Amino acid sequence: MAAPKKGRGQATGGQGRPGRALALILIVMGALIGGMFASGDLTPRLGIDLAGGTSITLRAENQPGKPDSINDTNMQTAIGIIERRVNGLGVSESEVQQQGERHIIVNIPKATDPKQAREQVGTTAQLYFRPVLTAAGSGPVGEPPAASGSPSPSASPSGKATPSGKATPSPSATTQGRAVPDALKKAPSPSATTSGKPAPSGSPSGTPSGAPKPSGSADAGTAALDAQFAALDCRPKGENKEVPNPARNADPAKPTVACGSEGDAKYILGPSEVEGTDVDEAKGVLDPQRGIWIVQLGFTDKGAKKFAATTGKLASQAPPMNQFAIMLDGQVVSAPSVNSVIGGGSAEITGSFNQDTATDLANILSYGALPLSFEEESVDTVSPALGGEQLMAGLIAGAIGLALVVIYLVVYYRGLALIALLSLLASAVLTYALMSLLGPAIGFALNLPAVCGAIVAIGITADSFIVYFERIRDEIREGRTLRPAVERAWPRARRTILVSDFVSFLAAAVLFIVTVGKVQGFAFTLGLTTLLDVVVVFLFTKPLMTLFARTKFFGSGHAWSGLDPKRLGVKPPLRRSRRSASVTIDPKEA
Repeated sequence: MAAPKKGRGQATGGQGRPGRALALILIVMGALIGGMFASGDLTPRLGIDLAGGTSITLRAENQPGKPDSINDTNMQTAIGIIERRVNGLGVSESEVQQQGERHIIVNIPKATDPKQAREQVGTTAQLYFRPVLTAAGSGPVGEPPAASGSPSPSASPSGKATPSGKATPSPSATTQGRAVPDALKKAPSPSATTSGKPAPSGSPSGTPSGAPKPSGSADAGTAALDAQFAALDCRPKGENKEVPNPARNADPAKPTVACGSEGDAKYILGPSEVEGTDVDEAKGVLDPQRGIWIVQLGFTDKGAKKFAATTGKLASQAPPMNQFAIMLDGQVVSAPSVNSVIGGGSAEITGSFNQDTATDLANILSYGALPLSFEEESVDTVSPALGGEQLMAGLIAGAIGLALVVIYLVVYYRGLALIALLSLLASAVLTYALMSLLGPAIGFALNLPAVCGAIVAIGITADSFIVYFERIRDEIREGRTLRPAVERAWPRARRTILVSDFVSFLAAAVLFIVTVGKVQGFAFTLGLTTLLDVVVVFLFTKPLMTLFARTKFFGSGHAWSGLDPKRLGVKPPLRRSRRSASVTIDPKEA
């Protein structure tokens, strides 16, 4: 009689406490939903193909004198810097990935302005600090500048800088929206036209009277640079208002001509004195005492020495040769002037900043230095309307697939379909909550392939239910009643479910590792839903089936329960004969 007692003990233990497992998964669901409401992330973040946005393709170019600079190390470094620059825009769900040997794809959802994204991401060459030798208006020398509605440059009153590089408060002005610093003040232009635009003075090249004149031996090179400067037209051109960029691939060790990034001025610049890699950090902050936005700069130890030496030389020069140009991708993004030596490895730039302009300049200074130069090969914009249509199509496809699964379950399994539908609902709640929370946590963005992965997961989850239900029905066909059949079927179904889910998860993991971009969204979603399938089947479907087996509707084998012995082909004589056989065998075994 020992064997029957053991069997009854196993059945009782297996069916005894299904409520604990159900309580556990319900608590987890409640915690995830509560986390969604607490964080305010009530919907998953959408990828660029669903939410709309901008996709930028960048092509790496070798730098002058460095023919082998395109390599995996430099490409990965560039990707990391571009990611930080994009994240500086507040777009953590963006994608930055390498494609081939020399291309980088940057996908930025609609969370930011496409023009701002191109300015921050597309201008990805080295960052240099160059001394200004000559400055003038944007048009060719001798041609009156066109009228403009933008603010004209104006001089700032002179101010004094403290040894730390911070200035005492004083008025400041702006140039086309650029900051004119106090600690690094923008000096008056050599002269101004009647329209207020800076114009060259002294020589035809616009060299100020205090500027050094070239010697006879250097006449040819200097004359060529002067001629290029005189003929340069930096005014925006074309439909996209592109600003010319003659210094994009200029040698940092040689003088060059350059345009302002807004096309409002042009410059002759000396060799680079400080590189972007010498900048340790930069941030735009609100100064509570003065109530203005400022950009704070910090340099590395090596950069601090370079910056102190550079500002020492510039402070003794006449305007505009006391200015240094912050040059990114061959264009001057700011050209503050220096009134005294700035040591200590820190400085601040003040002016008519707002939060956006201060943050933009800080991002350029922090993340501008790349080990490669890049050309913007293509820019594609996906409209939110197209993304909405794709999302709707994906949701419709998912609804159709779910409806077909439900119809099949109801027709074939009848009452058991209720358990399957409740399990699918639990799986859907867990999946939705996790996707919503993973967006801000790890930057997960739901794209169209990810939606496809979720649709495929419906079939995987339904397959687990079917395996378990069929095992239960096999036990009933062998003559057992429902409650023992539920417990005896579980070990066999469990092994099959685990093997099936392991294969699916392994395929998703391999796909995630070997692919890039949007296909990873499919693999990630497939892997996530496969893991959730195991959780739901073990902690929800099995305990729920145990509780339902105790009800009269299922336990008695109602015709609509899906477990009717007659529909399953079980004959009462067979069931009685099995009982009598077991009674006859037990005493012999005892």
